[in-house]
Amino acid sequence: MSEVLPLLIGGLVLFLYAISRFSSVMEDVFSDKAKKTIEKYTGNIFLSILIGAITTMLLDSSSAVIILTIVFINAKTLSFRQAVGIIMGANIGTTFSSQIIAMDVGKYSIAPLIIGLIISLAAKKENHKRFGEILLYFGMLFFGLFIMEESVLPLKESEMFKDWILRVENSPIQGALIGGLVTLIIQSSSATVGLAIVLGKQQMISIAGGIAIMLGAELGTCSDTLLATIKGSRQALKAGLFHLFFNLFSIILGLILFYPFVGIIEWISGNQGIDNHIANAHMMFNIMGVVIFLPVVGYFQKALNYLLPDKHSAVS
Repeated sequence: MSEVLPLLIGGLVLFLYAISRFSSVMEDVFSDKAKKTIEKYTGNIFLSILIGAITTMLLDSSSAVIILTIVFINAKTLSFRQAVGIIMGANIGTTFSSQIIAMDVGKYSIAPLIIGLIISLAAKKENHKRFGEILLYFGMLFFGLFIMEESVLPLKESEMFKDWILRVENSPIQGALIGGLVTLIIQSSSATVGLAIVLGKQQMISIAGGIAIMLGAELGTCSDTLLATIKGSRQALKAGLFHLFFNLFSIILGLILFYPFVGIIEWISGNQGIDNHIANAHMMFNIMGVVIFLPVVGYFQKALNYLLPDKHSAVS
């Protein structure tokens, strides 16, 4: 275990730092454009979902998009009603990174790392420098994953790790709790799902175990959204609570229908590897969550508006 932890923690730190910096650079590049687009196209809930998904794909962080949405609400650029679709769309957009992780691009990450570093150091124009930074942090993100992949290999021989994995696989609820706790600690659902995909790639976790951890990660990611609502407006608080209730509703449904859901993923994914099964489950779970929740979203809005009425405005 002593030989695993330094590399695993180092790879995780690199991955988290890369996500943070990548999101920050992408926000700088797209923030003004994103603001105008969000303002223009969020009147319709279906367009709001689409905008939330696309923006999350670009920023590679659902938390960044939802927090940005809360900032817009506090600035009175968006209302709670407009934010609802963006939040649901962000849950779909975050699955894009899972598919990329499952593509095994980590071994090629050195190319964008080197090219991005050269461009960011040599570029004189600010937009060229930004492009170099985007490449650099993109490469760093997947290089961190590659380090994690290599670091967990010795765990195949660890009896303690095998016992831990067995508990996760035999109890979906326990697996979800572990996924939620890990996400709460490292503040990144992408990293938690990425770690599950890495374990699946090395055949160190079953499809069911990986999916259980993924379900928990969806709840753990709500913590930073709720923190962003502190001292914000009532509408911002309602957006944070909606994110929590939406994810909680989806996870409870996912745990109730856990084994049929695993069966559907196995059927859809066919002969693909365990890592692809987990990535496909992440995408399918979030899309199905939005589709199932969509007919009742209005009731949740009304309930939150009733429980938390705006102090100075009736707009919701």
